[in-house]
Amino acid sequence: MSKNFAITGVAGYVAPRHLRAIRDTGNTLVAAMDPHDSVGILDRYFHDVAYFREFERFDRHVEKLRRGSAKKRVDYVSICSPNFLHDAHIRFALRMQADAICEKPLVMNPWNCDALEELENEQEQRVYTILQLRLHDAVREMKERFGSTKGRKHQVSLTYIASRGQWYAHSWKGNISQSGGIATNIGIHFFDLLTWIFGGVEDLQVNLAEPQRSAGQLELERAKVNWFLSIDRHDLPQDRSSGEKMTDRRLEIDGEELDLSTGFDNLHTRAYEEIFAGRGVRIAEVRPSVQLVHDIRHAQITKPNDDAHPLIHQITGV
Repeated sequence: MSKNFAITGVAGYVAPRHLRAIRDTGNTLVAAMDPHDSVGILDRYFHDVAYFREFERFDRHVEKLRRGSAKKRVDYVSICSPNFLHDAHIRFALRMQADAICEKPLVMNPWNCDALEELENEQEQRVYTILQLRLHDAVREMKERFGSTKGRKHQVSLTYIASRGQWYAHSWKGNISQSGGIATNIGIHFFDLLTWIFGGVEDLQVNLAEPQRSAGQLELERAKVNWFLSIDRHDLPQDRSSGEKMTDRRLEIDGEELDLSTGFDNLHTRAYEEIFAGRGVRIAEVRPSVQLVHDIRHAQITKPNDDAHPLIHQITGV
C-alpha cells in the first residue's frame, strides 16, 4: 500500500536520491519544504506536491493533513536538511505521528540520540537513518570476512579525499557548528562502517584538524585504523588533481585495497526498501558513530607517530 511522504531540504544536494527512492518504492510525496526555491527537481519525480519556503507553513500544512482523512496523512518524513536541523526535524516528524528517515549524520551529539529514543517510545513512531554504505556489495563482503574475527587486530587505512570548491567554506557545510566539520559531514559513513565491522572504539588520536582536513588514528576492538579525510583537491593523487576524477576513496585492510569507487547506484532506494522490510538502521545502531565523530570534534591534537597515515606526515612535515 502506498505511503504518503513529506520532505525537508528538498533543494539540497542529496534530496534527489530520496525523491527517487520514494518514487521507485511506489510511494507518494505530498509536501516539501526548503527555504531555497530552486526545487524544479520535484517535477522529475512527482506532481501536485505542496511546496513551502517557510517551515512554519509546512508544519501547519502537515498538521492539517494529520487531522484530516487517514488517506492524506503523512506517514514518513524524509529529512535532507542541514545537519544541525536534523534533530528538530526528526522531532517534527514524531510530533506529526510519522516515522522519520533522516540523512547522515542522524544528529550532531550522542545525547540527542538518547532524547530521540525517548520520544520514539512516547510517540510510538520510528526513527531511521540513511547509511547506505552498509548496503554496498563490497562492504557487505567485508562484514562477512572481518566482522567476527577474534584474537587479532587488522591493519586498516582509510583515505577519503573529495574535492570541494570555495563555495563549501561559505555554506553551512563549512560552519562546524552547523555541519560538525568534515569528520562529521563527510567521514560519518566510513566511521560507521568501521565500527560496524570492527567493533567499538578503544582509543582515539587526532593528529590533524583543519577546516579542509582531518586525520588521526583509531583503535577498535578488532582493528587499528589510520584515517585521512580532505576536501582539498591538492591532496589528491597527481593523476586525479585535474579532470573529472576529483575523488580518492580508498580503504585498505591488511594491505588489501578494497574497491569502493563504484556500486553506489540506487543505494538510497535499497535503504528505503530495507526500512519498509523492517531492517532499517535505528538510533541505537548509529549511536557509536555519532559518539565517535563527537569525540573527534572535541579531541586534543596530538603529534603523529611513525605509524600514522602517510599523508599526515607529508602535510605536517612531522
